[in-house]
Amino acid sequence: MTETSETTTVVIVGAGVAGLTLGTLLLRNGIDCIVLEKRSRAYVEQRQRAGTIDTRGVRLFRAWGLEEVLAGNPVTESQGGFFIDGEEMPIDTGDDNESLYCPQQVLVRNLTDVFLRDGGDLRFEAADVALEGIQGPRPLVRHRDATGSAVTIGCDVVAGCDGYHGVSRASIPEGVLTRFSHAYGYSWLSVLAGIPASHPSGMAIHSRGLAGLIPRGANASRIYLQCPLDDTVEQWPDERIWSELGARFGTSVTTGPIAEKRILPLRSVVHSPMSHGRLYLLGDAAHIVPPMSAKGINLALNDAEVLARALVRYSGQGDTSLLDSYSDACLSHIWNYQAFAAWITELMHNAGDASHAGEFRKQIARAELQRQFTSPAANQLFSELTSGVN
Repeated sequence: MTETSETTTVVIVGAGVAGLTLGTLLLRNGIDCIVLEKRSRAYVEQRQRAGTIDTRGVRLFRAWGLEEVLAGNPVTESQGGFFIDGEEMPIDTGDDNESLYCPQQVLVRNLTDVFLRDGGDLRFEAADVALEGIQGPRPLVRHRDATGSAVTIGCDVVAGCDGYHGVSRASIPEGVLTRFSHAYGYSWLSVLAGIPASHPSGMAIHSRGLAGLIPRGANASRIYLQCPLDDTVEQWPDERIWSELGARFGTSVTTGPIAEKRILPLRSVVHSPMSHGRLYLLGDAAHIVPPMSAKGINLALNDAEVLARALVRYSGQGDTSLLDSYSDACLSHIWNYQAFAAWITELMHNAGDASHAGEFRKQIARAELQRQFTSPAANQLFSELTSGVN
């Protein structure tokens, strides 16, 4: 069997938002990189996930000359709402809010097109990826290409962008990382349905529990229904899903074919440090936020920008100072977002189903929500939430 050896500056493991953003930023600054993705291109570009890029993320792409990757959004921003007991609450987007709805598959497809157009080396169906020598000066990344041939790539840096269950974080020796985690005590039933963006959509608080109906493209929507931790998919036939969704929004909803159902226990996770030797972790490989916060995609973008700036400094000046401070710089931002994620997640769930935290906490949460709607700055926050949960 054929075996080849190659060299590059950076190997990026994973072609999601973090990996493709990092690769594109590096390529535009003359830094050689290879992106390895275990899935096929068709799979990656159809994967339905987060839908909101916050103001910070939008400005990031503009600052790096990549505003074009935000194009092609088939859903208008005005279709999201916020409902309490069936009553739609007023939401003012504010003059400074530049967040926009962009389904992850649209962003990934656009990033892929730009990366390849600029001459990037992106390898889909890279199997059996293994990292070696990450503590030394020249790591090796081994994989098998789409033909089954073995490939070894020598590099200066490995960027682990391959998600929570990927090989990157698993390659770090036991005891190096500290895992901080919090379980929220409830789950979401996550449903992918073949229905177009419609009214109502957004997030709904109700005594039966939280609900979400978020566009994921012109003819697809993601449904979220709060449920107990021990619920199973079998307890949620299609008829119950549509009935419960309508009850929590307080109005009839458009129905359609259901393609996927999953139970998602809500949790927050942070791994520290976010680097070991020459390996740097980005996105879900390093941290998880509950989808209620709509911040997962934006944390991945921040990680990519911080590492890109560090690698530009290293490549141009031989200066490793930003690489050395990568983890601390990212974690400071991540913990701020985790604080927000924990607050909004507990607030939204406590305000609905009193069986979780009790009637007292429910009333406190309701009072806090009402106060939020009297504050223009706080009201803007709900505009970002309702335009697309992760």
